[in-house]
Amino acid sequence: MGSSVSRLLRGPAVLYLPAALFLLVFFLVPLFNVAWMSFTEPDTGFGNYTAFFASSFDVGVLLNTFKTAAIVTLISLIFAYPVAYVAARYGGALGSILLLVVTLSFWTSFLVRTYAWMVILGVKGPITAALIMLGWSPPPQILFTTFASTFAMTHLLMPFMILTLYAVMRRIDGTYMRAAAGLGARPLKAFTSIYLPLSLPGIANGSVLVFITCLGFYVTPVLLGSPRDKMIAGRIGDEIEQMLNFGGASAMAIVLLVATLGLFALYSRFFGLDKLWR
Repeated sequence: MGSSVSRLLRGPAVLYLPAALFLLVFFLVPLFNVAWMSFTEPDTGFGNYTAFFASSFDVGVLLNTFKTAAIVTLISLIFAYPVAYVAARYGGALGSILLLVVTLSFWTSFLVRTYAWMVILGVKGPITAALIMLGWSPPPQILFTTFASTFAMTHLLMPFMILTLYAVMRRIDGTYMRAAAGLGARPLKAFTSIYLPLSLPGIANGSVLVFITCLGFYVTPVLLGSPRDKMIAGRIGDEIEQMLNFGGASAMAIVLLVATLGLFALYSRFFGLDKLWR
């Protein structure tokens, strides 16, 4: 036993030790504590889970969370695909500028960008002022609506989609498209028959990343969205801050975690989890 431990400490496996300890202390232990509270606070048993699934409001919030994540993912894909296509296929100065703009957004925190949208979409913001100048009086309320929340989350998450698509598209050989054109295929036919199928791994990877990240959004829907469009992270916050119901909040967090792991398992079944980070 002692010699086995000694060989392990002298081998390359010891390089994993710092990361393993970090994950154990700062991820697994808190996660176990959350799961434990979901079964023990305030009473031992499945009461918190039963109460969650018996509440039409909480189930509705969970379903709305998945619906919002799906909408944000779809809009992100629609707008991100052309940007990634231009950056990967044509490159040059335009591609570099596009990637620089996308990368710069990562250097600004979600909270700062969310506050920026509060100013832009607010009553005294430039969009409302422009609508008034165009004769729209009284102007529609934009802030604290589903549109504002969805729009801001799409903006915040689109860089994930663009960079993931770009990583796959830049490996697609351009000679395929030139060969299709040489054989008489129209550009649209060549794109739908060759380029789009080859870019499907990027679409799948980006969609999974955006969808799962959106499931846990808290600040943006709370600050920009309508109270009717509450997401599960905001509901967890309400249970902790207003009701001091740590057991119920823990049960909601575990339900969200299980749903997320289910999506990962589904993705791994069809695409392979190792391809998610390529």
